[in-house]
Amino acid sequence: MSSMAFSTNFFTPLRDFTQARTNPTTSPLFPFIKSSLASSKSTFFQPALSLQASSNFPKPSIRPRAFSVYARAATEKTIYDFTVKDIDNKDVALSKFKGKVLLIVNVASRWYALCTLRGRYVPQYVGLTSSNYSELSRLYEKYKNQGLEILAFPCNQFGMQEPGSNQEIKQFACTRYKAEFPIFDKVDVNGPFTAPVYQFLKSSAGGFLGDLIKWNFEKFLVDKNGKVIERYPPTTSPFQIEKDIQRLLAA
Repeated sequence: MSSMAFSTNFFTPLRDFTQARTNPTTSPLFPFIKSSLASSKSTFFQPALSLQASSNFPKPSIRPRAFSVYARAATEKTIYDFTVKDIDNKDVALSKFKGKVLLIVNVASRWYALCTLRGRYVPQYVGLTSSNYSELSRLYEKYKNQGLEILAFPCNQFGMQEPGSNQEIKQFACTRYKAEFPIFDKVDVNGPFTAPVYQFLKSSAGGFLGDLIKWNFEKFLVDKNGKVIERYPPTTSPFQIEKDIQRLLAA
């Protein structure tokens, strides 16, 4: 694959996405959202926009910590129907996690993206890697004996923040952050080569602007029956999910 240069406007979509979550009608993405409603598979937008159109209704409440998850009746599968490759390229049937609560995350090792400034590559720090890996490791240590499993899928589709080999990724996570949770083979989470397990996750839980994974460290919470219960944006920290994890563990 040819090399790609990132402009200083690289993070504009992520900024616009955040604005769209907090104040949809003033977001630069609002015209796109409005024009896409007719073809959107998501039922998330319809109540919100119809309520906003009338002064007789209160403003819709959008939970900041998580995307709204909507059921798709056509999906009969569970997470247990999939087999994936682990970081050592060995097959892992996800049915081995039956009866567990799963937190599934697309991860990245770099904490910066390379952007161009005056013709040179410079790091632009984004701060998700360190905080997420640290909190994921602490959650796993706290709840692994109660039935929590964290499944980490490296992905290089966002800012080229996961460029290394599987062994480099493994060394980074296990040495720097003492990660003990399972880490799998690098995958695509968007586009024509999306891994089947991520096709399932996205079809089970729609996001705020559709099914696309928005950035590194988007999270899916799966119950003990293998069903997706909640989807969280990259800006939701693992610690913010702790109460939801506790609730599913106690169920």
